[in-house]
Amino acid sequence: MFPVPEPMRRALDAARDAALAGEVPVGAVVVKDGVIIATAANAPRALCDPTAHAEIQAIRAAASVLGSDRLEGCDLWVTLEPCAMCAGAIAHARIARLYYGAADAKGGAVEHGPRFFGQATCHHRPEVYAGIAETEAAMMLREFFASRR
Repeated sequence: MFPVPEPMRRALDAARDAALAGEVPVGAVVVKDGVIIATAANAPRALCDPTAHAEIQAIRAAASVLGSDRLEGCDLWVTLEPCAMCAGAIAHARIARLYYGAADAKGGAVEHGPRFFGQATCHHRPEVYAGIAETEAAMMLREFFASRR
């Protein structure tokens, strides 16, 4: 078993914070030149904003830190496979590398569903690395939803 990289560890911490706040436990971290510049958790319920996914929140925060809408050279670490909305934001932000934990067969858009980055109309494709801390991320999601049934 490999140690969990620090950016994913921080994303998992943010996901736990989201769960404690009653949000679906997803966390995201943006890294530039090896330094974490933004960390965010899912917040659609708290912000009354259906677009407040962890990835969107982290991208917005990183863009603010960098003073640019282009996050070229940045990596995004997220605990769950991004949905189509988040994949679109990743492409528009020009994220260089996407690392994610748990696959999402129902709502994911990277290796499932529309496979967003494989579409001819996708203007930017990050390098994608899946399955980082997948077991921990998936377990957190399963436990969250099981507690609500």
